[in-house]
Amino acid sequence: MKIFRNIAYAAFFMAFALGTQTAMGQDTSRKKTIDITSTFKPVLREAVKLNFSAALPTFDTIRPVLAYSIPQQQVNLPFQPGSLRPVALQSDSLLPWNNSHYLKVGIGNIHIPYIQGALSGGNGTTSFLNAYGEFYAAKGKLPYQKNNLADIQLRGTFKLGPDHELSGKVGFKGEDYFLYGYKPDTLDFSKDQLKQRFETVDGFFSFRNTNPSEYGFSYTPNLKISTFSGKNDDRNAREENFVFNLPMQKTFGKMFGFNLGFTADVTRFNPYDKATVKNTLLLLTPSLLLKTPNAFIQTGIIPSWDNKEFKMLPNILAEMTTNDQRFTLQAGWIGYYDKASYQRFAGINPWLAEPSQLLNQRNREVYVGFKGSLANHFTYSAKAAYFKQHNANLFVNDTIDGKTFETVYSPNLEILQLHGELGYMLGEELSFKGGITYNNFTKIDGQTRAWGLLPFELNGSLRWKILKDLSFTADLYVWDGAAYRTKAGEARKGDGAFDLNAGLQFKVTKSLDLWFQMNNIFNSKYERWNQYQVYGINVLGGVVFRFNQK
Repeated sequence: MKIFRNIAYAAFFMAFALGTQTAMGQDTSRKKTIDITSTFKPVLREAVKLNFSAALPTFDTIRPVLAYSIPQQQVNLPFQPGSLRPVALQSDSLLPWNNSHYLKVGIGNIHIPYIQGALSGGNGTTSFLNAYGEFYAAKGKLPYQKNNLADIQLRGTFKLGPDHELSGKVGFKGEDYFLYGYKPDTLDFSKDQLKQRFETVDGFFSFRNTNPSEYGFSYTPNLKISTFSGKNDDRNAREENFVFNLPMQKTFGKMFGFNLGFTADVTRFNPYDKATVKNTLLLLTPSLLLKTPNAFIQTGIIPSWDNKEFKMLPNILAEMTTNDQRFTLQAGWIGYYDKASYQRFAGINPWLAEPSQLLNQRNREVYVGFKGSLANHFTYSAKAAYFKQHNANLFVNDTIDGKTFETVYSPNLEILQLHGELGYMLGEELSFKGGITYNNFTKIDGQTRAWGLLPFELNGSLRWKILKDLSFTADLYVWDGAAYRTKAGEARKGDGAFDLNAGLQFKVTKSLDLWFQMNNIFNSKYERWNQYQVYGINVLGGVVFRFNQK
């Protein structure tokens, strides 16, 4: 080891000596210089740029058309008003359901007095009861130009479980009319000879399923019975009416259905000094239904037995509508009966004498028309129809003094009718409805004129809630005079009529209203039925008491 260490030391010293000599041998008198053998300079290449020249857009002069499909918010009224029973808000079980009651009392230059009232009962959930009454005595300026009315009705509806409902109505109606339209007016009659009194006691009962069964079956059997009497001096005629109706409907899915109905209408009329008259009408109404969002088609027939005489009537109608429900095209070929009865005839002409026979009026009608809406509040409809009536019911003055009307019949009466309606509705604040009807009697068999039928009618109705506590109503009736027959058998035409009515009602307190009504404002002296002049201008006013108002 020592030998190796000595050798390392010797090598170190020899290397040190050689380096010292070399340093001492260099030329230090010469300046230091740097020789550049190349002039390279790195440079980046310029990038190629794209030049964009933007062109101005062309000016668009076309206004965009934006179509909005807004469903129409309209309320379509049925021909017969139904009851509204809102039950969305359940009342507190600790608070009783408050019924509405009111009493309307008035007096005027014609009506002395006028009374109307209503009461309601039931719990508001499963039972509803309503009582209504109207009474008045009216007297005009002409001798024996007066009539009285007493009308009382009691209605009720009871829910039988979740799917069935029972409804009923009973009522009494008494009317007094005086046969003041005799000519010459110098004739002398006692009060009993001129007084004619009608009394009606009726009842109506209906049972229906409120929801179709699981197989889509619906039914509404109903029964109507009434007794009617007409009294004049010592003459007394009586009539009983019985009507049973059973409509049924079966649906197949959402588009198809089948209707089947049965009606039995029986009348027994007992004149004063003549044999009893029986009038029976039986009907079957089978039909097929097709209902889609844009179409409704009913195709059926009506086999009928008019006092055992068989007649087949059509029952075909169709409606085609647009997607927005704003325009609907209608067409139909239908048949129906106007049942002959002393009660129905007296409701048309209260100065009627006892009919000697009862012939049912059979109607066939072919029509085409349309209906729809404009904007959000206007509604319109128009229809052209052609009627063929068999045993048309007409009324003519008797040939003695003309104070009563006899019932006559036209075996065949054909009518071309044009009818139009226009309406406007703005919520509950304002509503207007007007209609016009033109009748052209193209064929009359057995009679020279269509006695008592109006050739032209125009009517309008306005309901305006001016303020929260102030309401205004107005009604207009215009028509052309109907044909009538003189004692000599000559055909004459009556004068036209223009009758305007208006009224106001406003609140004084929560439980008290004041009302004012004017009828026949222009004091028109027209005659709806020959020799019977209507009341002139009549003014009526009074108060309305409302009970249980909170």
